Amino acid sequence: MIRVGTRGSTLALAQAQWVADRLDQEVKLVTVTVSGDRGAAIGDKSRWVSELERALLEGDIDLAVHSAKDVPSDLEPGLELVAIPERADARDAICGAPSLLSLPPGARVGTSSLRRTAQIRAVRDDLDVVPVRGNVDTRLRKLAEGDFDALVLALAGLHRLDRGDAADGVLGELVPAAGQGALALESRAGETSVAEAVAAIRDPVAWACVGAERELVRALDASCNTPVGAHARALEGGGLELTAWIGLPDGSEWMSDEVHGDADSGLGLAVAERLLNIGARRLLDAAEAQVA
Repeated sequence: MIRVGTRGSTLALAQAQWVADRLDQEVKLVTVTVSGDRGAAIGDKSRWVSELERALLEGDIDLAVHSAKDVPSDLEPGLELVAIPERADARDAICGAPSLLSLPPGARVGTSSLRRTAQIRAVRDDLDVVPVRGNVDTRLRKLAEGDFDALVLALAGLHRLDRGDAADGVLGELVPAAGQGALALESRAGETSVAEAVAAIRDPVAWACVGAERELVRALDASCNTPVGAHARALEGGGLELTAWIGLPDGSEWMSDEVHGDADSGLGLAVAERLLNIGARRLLDAAEAQVA
């Protein structure tokens, strides 16, 4: 039997159940309350995974299911990612309007993401981008009650909750977060039985794409206070296309790059170096200062 650890949110449970249904052995879901569910600091990315990693290290669970975008670039010693299943649509969705351009000046757009806030402001500096908290159902209810004119959410999360009908448009102009739309399965390092159990749902394309995105973020030494987008996709002729975006939270300044390369050639590192060579460190430091 494999004990699969997950957060207790509706979305996290749905994701963990999706994994459990595809493992060819008995599975027990173990719900772990994480710091983020208790209201830990928004800027601390580990708030979504640290307790699950502790449960792995202490032997309380055998496998942790994360949203890949929540997993820090550096894992706790003794742990490793063992699989990235087939990725869902990584793009951001808009609810309440068909597009950002269709919104009138001054429209209130709700999002909990610093990256989305920065990119929305870069596209439309005349919109009022405001924070929104709560689960997906709570946010959609606030939209229906008129608290916002539109919401921006992950398209993959809506589909995993069977709420895809709430998406009125897809925001292809926004560069997703590293790992968005993907699940990351983590276990203790060297646990061959667990690695073998999840091998059937390990998707090599998703593994390569998310790996390149995480490599980029790690090389930039980006934090949760730095709005960074990173999205890789497989090319028909082979290799990957990696798109990166870095900006200030107020959207007043940003830079982007897009590079084609081999999946195993350090593509994320190469894109990070290109960005750093044209001033990304100054922009990242300025973003940290703006949030602080």
